[in-house]
Amino acid sequence: MLNFLLTWLVTAISLVITAKFIPGIEIGSFSDALIAAVVLGLVNAIVKPIIQVLTLPLTILSLGLFLLVVNAICLSLVGYLSPAAFTVQGFWPPFFGAIALSLVSGLLSRFVPEPSQQI
Repeated sequence: MLNFLLTWLVTAISLVITAKFIPGIEIGSFSDALIAAVVLGLVNAIVKPIIQVLTLPLTILSLGLFLLVVNAICLSLVGYLSPAAFTVQGFWPPFFGAIALSLVSGLLSRFVPEPSQQI
């Protein structure tokens, strides 16, 4: 449970940092980032696998580079579905925002301890 909460916080902090550096992605407050992090988790768990399967031929043809477009679509969808003040405009801000979000989230997740395996 603690690992879930830490991951949620890391995602929200990553969204705030990404919104600071990428013009076209705006977030109102940290509570809005927490809500957007939940929506992002749901989109990544439900919608993203469906889009990846549907766009598999394009992904294979582009040697995997089309996954960047899939990530941009998912980030735009989070901006659309989020009831909070999280807005994403255009195509290029979510494209570069998805790249920045994955980099920042990857860096911050290094500071989160691995969950202990109990059998």
